[in-house]
Amino acid sequence: MKIILQQDVKNVGKKGEIKEVAEGYGRNFLLPKKLAVLANAENINVANAKAGSAARKKAQDADEAQLMAAQLAKVTVVIPVKIGENGRLFGSVTGKDVSEVLKKKHNIDIDKRKITIKGEITGAGEYEAVIKVHPSVTSTIKIQVVAG
Repeated sequence: MKIILQQDVKNVGKKGEIKEVAEGYGRNFLLPKKLAVLANAENINVANAKAGSAARKKAQDADEAQLMAAQLAKVTVVIPVKIGENGRLFGSVTGKDVSEVLKKKHNIDIDKRKITIKGEITGAGEYEAVIKVHPSVTSTIKIQVVAG
């Protein structure tokens, strides 16, 4: 029996896929629970249209991420921190700090979990951070740590 999945089903497939399943499984489980619909001509056309629009949306998101990455590459984040004797930091500089400065100074909202600082920030100076803008797009920004 050919079906079109309406939701992700474990061990069968993802939403929108056209699959061949056992007759009993389809009639007794997938169809009554609205996890799938029969793959007739009308439903196949609707599924193909949805797949096409999803692909266009995914490509558009990737293009927007490329633009965002290009803008981020030009940004330098200045983070004032307390510095003690021997030039050592009190505390640490994390992705959360970088995210907050980006939001306040540059009006760019980036989740702290998407920011990875290269190396370890041990004192004043310039460092780099990698920002994951999209699953396939990353950008590198400069972080300048200053005594403040």
